[in-house]
Amino acid sequence: MSAELTRVIKEEARRLGFPLAGVTTPEPPPHWPAYENWLAMGRHASMNYLADERARACRRDPRRLLPECRSILVLGIPYAPPQTIPPPEDGTPRGRVASYAWGQDYHLVLPERLRALVAFIEAHSGGPLPHRLYTDTGPLLERDLAQRAGLGWIGKNTCLIHPRFGSTFFLAEILLGLDLEPDPPFEADRCGTCRRCIEACPTGCILPDRSLDARACLSYLTIENKGEIPPELRPALGEWVFGCDICQAVCPWNRFAPLEVDPAFAPHPGRPRPDLIAALRLDPSAFRRQFADSPVQRARRRGYLRNAAVALANSGRPEAAAALAQASQDADPLVRAHAAWGLEQISKAQKRP
Repeated sequence: MSAELTRVIKEEARRLGFPLAGVTTPEPPPHWPAYENWLAMGRHASMNYLADERARACRRDPRRLLPECRSILVLGIPYAPPQTIPPPEDGTPRGRVASYAWGQDYHLVLPERLRALVAFIEAHSGGPLPHRLYTDTGPLLERDLAQRAGLGWIGKNTCLIHPRFGSTFFLAEILLGLDLEPDPPFEADRCGTCRRCIEACPTGCILPDRSLDARACLSYLTIENKGEIPPELRPALGEWVFGCDICQAVCPWNRFAPLEVDPAFAPHPGRPRPDLIAALRLDPSAFRRQFADSPVQRARRRGYLRNAAVALANSGRPEAAAALAQASQDADPLVRAHAAWGLEQISKAQKRP
């Protein structure tokens, strides 16, 4: 019964748009000691919620989230791979947004599908079940659970990599008070001797122990970091205004990732390569309208404009000066400070022979 129920649940998961589905137990994750060491070394930067005592206890033992938990269903749904999308040939300075944020916010899309899958499970298992739903929203070591559920291996760039889908997919979990047939863990390490992600990282934040130092990660600096971007790291941002795809773009496994993605995560016009000058002109209401359904909301207006000011400065384009000068008068001090820095960089670039 457990094996057959597991099979039909996975079929329904695929029908709902999750081509990756695996089952594991709620036992402590295998890389818990490595996670504790990562925290102890301060590599989580300002993300203090990761070090919260209760959250750490839950990551160590998922049963603290659902005491009745007997199985964890781990699901994966692809988003657009980070292939190069050339900027429009209109001469406008353009930024870059990580490909997971090109479409709708997965936090808005996936919970409805997870609830539909739970309803299916309950209908096929005899009635209501204790359960909890997560998609990057709770204290779980998602990649550890996914590796143990057979969905892939944790690569040198810390991403979960599947042999067919590469690393460009979202993870979601359903904790269930139900016995399902667990999948064998994905034991193979298929990174081999490849070091492309490590060598391509512009700040060297990918470390030899398959962890990264968030303090130097472009994704952290442009999203989770709510304060100033360290001046010495600003040139490394290049054109990135939200997240970073570099380590995934160079990964050979992503060359094989299917180009077909769920329509919810298809690129919205203009979102992969935003107009940087227009970005600096966004007032609070315009920012909310433009990114109402987007993960970019997580950076908030002040963070997005901070990033746009740095990217515009990195472009070295003379026409950036007027936009940066205007932004240097912004009501938000974080935006003002980075725009003033950017204006200084443009001025220095114009004086070079």
